[in-house]
Amino acid sequence: MRILSFLFALLLVILHGAAGVSLARGSPEDCERRGGFCSRRSCPPGITRIGICSKHDFCCRSRWYS
Repeated sequence: MRILSFLFALLLVILHGAAGVSLARGSPEDCERRGGFCSRRSCPPGITRIGICSKHDFCCRSRWYS
């Protein structure tokens, strides 16, 4: 019985973490609202991709954004 509760808790943690991984398509305004900026084709080194601004632009944000 303990292992079932452990597996259920583990499943919730995995699903919770997966929710923030999606690269949602939005507008440049949405990107700025999330604390990011639009970058052509790729994000600069040390910057994380957090979404998509348009077909060729990615929404990027510093890893240390708070």
